[in-house]
Amino acid sequence: MAPTTLFLILLLVHISNSNTGDATKPAPKFPSVLVFGDSTVDTGNNNYLKTLFKGNHYPYGKDFPGQIPTGRFSNGKLVPDFLASLLNIKQTVPPFLDPSLSDNDLITGVCFASGGSGYDDITAAGAGILAFSKQIELFKEYVARVKRTLGDKEAKKLISSSLVVVSAGTNDFGFNFYDIPTRRLEFNISGYQDFLLNKLQIFIEELYKLGCRKLAIAGLPPVGCLPIQVTVNFGKPNDGRCVDDENSDSQIYNQKLVKLLPKIQSLLPGSRIVYVDVYEPLIDMINNPHKFGFVETKRGCCGTGSVEAGPLCNALTPVCADDSEYLFWDSIHPSEATYRYLSKYLEKNVLPKFAYRNQSRRSITRSGHPHRADDRY
Repeated sequence: MAPTTLFLILLLVHISNSNTGDATKPAPKFPSVLVFGDSTVDTGNNNYLKTLFKGNHYPYGKDFPGQIPTGRFSNGKLVPDFLASLLNIKQTVPPFLDPSLSDNDLITGVCFASGGSGYDDITAAGAGILAFSKQIELFKEYVARVKRTLGDKEAKKLISSSLVVVSAGTNDFGFNFYDIPTRRLEFNISGYQDFLLNKLQIFIEELYKLGCRKLAIAGLPPVGCLPIQVTVNFGKPNDGRCVDDENSDSQIYNQKLVKLLPKIQSLLPGSRIVYVDVYEPLIDMINNPHKFGFVETKRGCCGTGSVEAGPLCNALTPVCADDSEYLFWDSIHPSEATYRYLSKYLEKNVLPKFAYRNQSRRSITRSGHPHRADDRY
């Protein structure tokens, strides 16, 4: 065989293999990402609200593509953005309140979260932000818009297949129990944990009624290690201490949540509800910073790092030289580097838990009657 002929055959085989590879590239595990929660996952909804708590000004967003403040309470992307990218859906998740949303934006996922929110209604009261009850109302609007775009059948299929992320709770304890003890007048810590978990269960059941089936529910971080909490308790974060009692409370809450979620799942046929552990990866970063490339884990990059957040972290506030070496961006919120590590942790330890569930598996309702799980989608 002539060398030229052999070369052409090899070239055609290579092109054929390349095209086949593209054609058989696995589809995303989820067609979209839907996000509910607080400032750790708010991609910009507060921009469109009459509230002081916003992240739509410099230095927020200094490392976001285009170096623009988007309303995300960090120097760059958040976990929902990284998850959407890891799942090959899109690079960022837009806020639902953005009036410029396209149909494609809607059907590939949006965010309903609002900085400062929590499961407890009084957490958002008077702050001009989206309480969880309002986030549900906005989701109802979303469902209606998707139905108009795709039709009822395809909309139902989309929503039931979407990854739903719920992350909140820190503000409830910080605002209502630790720093401003409103709820301490009627609950001890165990009672308030149970109160919030009941609110969360009601929220999950609401999402289920609206068609959601695949939910990732985040636990609490080590609240006692947030620079703002260290400042409130000790005056400054530079001595390396965390507030042990608050961390212990977070762990107990998480243990209760771990036990609760399978019970909720058993009551909602066809659902898959997965616990997202953010405490352990964050405490690992705090205790072993050099393993992750961090130099500073006790204070934020913005300003002193002990009190600045939202309006107090602004264009006049000095920032650290290298925010990738800081676990925290401001006194409350992690840096983009931290969110990136968390996302990789979730990719490895959380997302696979959605994959093994057999959709044809039979499940039992509260009445004891069997249903095929996929009959409820």
